[in-house]
Amino acid sequence: MILNDKVAVIYGAGGAIGSAVARAFADEGARLFLTGRTKAPVKALADDIVAAGGFAEAAQVDAHDERAVDDHLQSVVDKTGRVDISFNAVGNPCADVIGVALIDMDLENFSRPVTAYATSYFLTARLAARRMIANKSGVIMTLSALPARAGTRLNGGYGAAQAAKEALTRDLSAELAPHGIRVVGLRPHGIPETGTMREIYDLKAEQMGLSWEQFQAYLAGMTHPRRVMRLDEVANMAAFIASDKASGMTGTTVNLTMGSLDD
Repeated sequence: MILNDKVAVIYGAGGAIGSAVARAFADEGARLFLTGRTKAPVKALADDIVAAGGFAEAAQVDAHDERAVDDHLQSVVDKTGRVDISFNAVGNPCADVIGVALIDMDLENFSRPVTAYATSYFLTARLAARRMIANKSGVIMTLSALPARAGTRLNGGYGAAQAAKEALTRDLSAELAPHGIRVVGLRPHGIPETGTMREIYDLKAEQMGLSWEQFQAYLAGMTHPRRVMRLDEVANMAAFIASDKASGMTGTTVNLTMGSLDD
C-alpha cells in the first residue's frame, strides 16, 4: 500500500471529491483525520472506513477558521506525532456566484469565492507546513478547476479563485521545497457525479438553454476520450501524488481535464 501509515488530514471530506479521496487514501493504508463544516457526513464516512478495516476519525472543523484548524492539527500531532498529508477539498456555496454575468455582478459576490477559496487553502496549508517542517517531509494538496486556466462564461469570481489557488500552490512549493515538503494541485473538470456540478448546471441552465443530459454531453464532448473523469479516477490520482512514488512532483497543478484544457 503506497500510503501505509501516512497521517492524512482531509478538509471538506464530506463532499463528493473529498470523500472519494478519503476512501482511496484509506485503501492505500493512510491514517485519516477527516474534517468538515458539519460533522454528520464526515462521521458517516469515517464509520464506513473503519468498518472496512481502515483508520479514520472525524471532526467538525471550519477550514476558514484559523483557530479551529490550528487546534485540530495540534490534536492530530498530539496523537500521531506528525502530519504527512494535508488535502484541501473545501468547496463554497454557488448561489449568487454562478449564473450571473460579470457586468451584472456586484463586488461582494465577485470577491466572495476568491477570498473564501484562497483563505481556506492558505490557512490549511500554512498550518500544516509548520508541523511538517519539523520532520522535513510532507505533502500539501488541493483542488482547482478548468476555469483557472480557460475563459468561461457566467462563473463570476470562480475562475479567479481557482487561479489564485494554483498560484499559491506554486509559491508554497518554492518556499517549502527546501524543507522537504511537496505542494501539488489537481485540476479535474465537469464531474456529473458531484452534487456541485448539478448545482452549477441548475444556476446556468436557463442561460445555456441545455437540458441536464445535453449539458453532460457537452462536458464529455470537450474531452479527448469523449467522457469526463470519474470520481474514483481523481481519487486514485490523488493517492498516487500523495505517495512517495510521486516524490519528484511539486510546484504544479496536475491537469485532469482529459484534454478539455491543453497544456
